Amino acid sequence: MDEDDRIILIDKPAGMTSFGVVARLRRVLSEQAGHKIKVGHCGTLDPFATGLMVLVTGKECKNAMRYTKLDKIYEATIYLGATSTTGDPEGDITKLSTIPPERVTVEDILRQFTGEICQRPPIFSAIKINGQRAYRLARDGKKVEIPVRTVRIYRLELVEYDYPLLKIRVHVSSGTYIRSLAVDIGEALGVGAYCQELRRTKIAKYDISDAHQLSEFGIAD
Repeated sequence: MDEDDRIILIDKPAGMTSFGVVARLRRVLSEQAGHKIKVGHCGTLDPFATGLMVLVTGKECKNAMRYTKLDKIYEATIYLGATSTTGDPEGDITKLSTIPPERVTVEDILRQFTGEICQRPPIFSAIKINGQRAYRLARDGKKVEIPVRTVRIYRLELVEYDYPLLKIRVHVSSGTYIRSLAVDIGEALGVGAYCQELRRTKIAKYDISDAHQLSEFGIAD
């Protein structure tokens, strides 16, 4: 494989968009090579989220979709008792409940979200609707309707529960939105919920432990 055609694993910091990561790395690699380097990503992470991104450069960009379709593992902290307009901490938060669900109830509900489930992706997402990103339409106040899709949850593990925080580790198919999963769990518990923290730790065989920090490329967070 040519030096310009490769896979680069990045540990995305919070507060940066996936497109921002790509743009910064493209600029640095192009400067180092002395010519423009094509850089693409294999699946976005929300700005508030951190963790593994698989980036491809040069001719490897033609394989981006193949990497995008791979299974993923996330660690998420779900805030119970409130909802968010975006399903994450960046939206408008509304408190709904102060009554903590029993741990046994939480465990029972989580079991309901394994296997094939129907899920509606968030309107604040990068999904394209008639050629436009859903989040842009939503920010413009336009009505956004995203169809329900079937996704697969291979494993959903309760890591820690200390109300209002519920920490989970989840292995999912491509196309699964953890923000939607958090919202659906909150609805099933009857208390509301949103995803407060999210970290992607694995994409198929690619692990966060092998990822580079942006600082290694001279890029500030």
